[in-house]
Amino acid sequence: MNRNLRTALFAALGVCTMTGVGFASVPLYRMFCEVTGLNGTTQRGLRAPGTTGQKITVAFDGNVSAKLPWNFVPERRADTIDIGGRDMAFFKAKNLSDKPVTGTATFNVTPAAAGKYFTKIQCFCFTQQTLQPGEEVRMPVIFYVDPAIQKDPDAKDIQEITLSYTFYPVDSGKTAS
Repeated sequence: MNRNLRTALFAALGVCTMTGVGFASVPLYRMFCEVTGLNGTTQRGLRAPGTTGQKITVAFDGNVSAKLPWNFVPERRADTIDIGGRDMAFFKAKNLSDKPVTGTATFNVTPAAAGKYFTKIQCFCFTQQTLQPGEEVRMPVIFYVDPAIQKDPDAKDIQEITLSYTFYPVDSGKTAS
């Protein structure tokens, strides 16, 4: 095999490898954030471990993209909960347009160090939401704060966690990822 052909093959292999890494980076980064709680990414769980007798305040925040004709707000701005205990919060969403509109929510937790200890059992953010014209709905989120937060030197002094959602429109011509 001559030198030019070998160089071309290595270059093509490099391009294919980098393309594959590029496509794999988003799901790998998402998995990494879910495992570590990086950037306030929350965890998913099945049931709360049980209360510890300690309390923490959870504040709720709701936002909507300017491109989505909805009103979206938490029913309560904050709640003091038992660490390790299951809790529930409701958000209200209303479609302000005269057409059905589908939205999807992104979320984060601040401070970021609390993300790996904030666990959602059930959340409206796990699926797309379609509201009919003028429709208003209550959207629940069931969650708990893992007692391990009390043993983490970076998180044990946290007194308040903010759970924030932002709704964005779903492009009807594309499928959700």
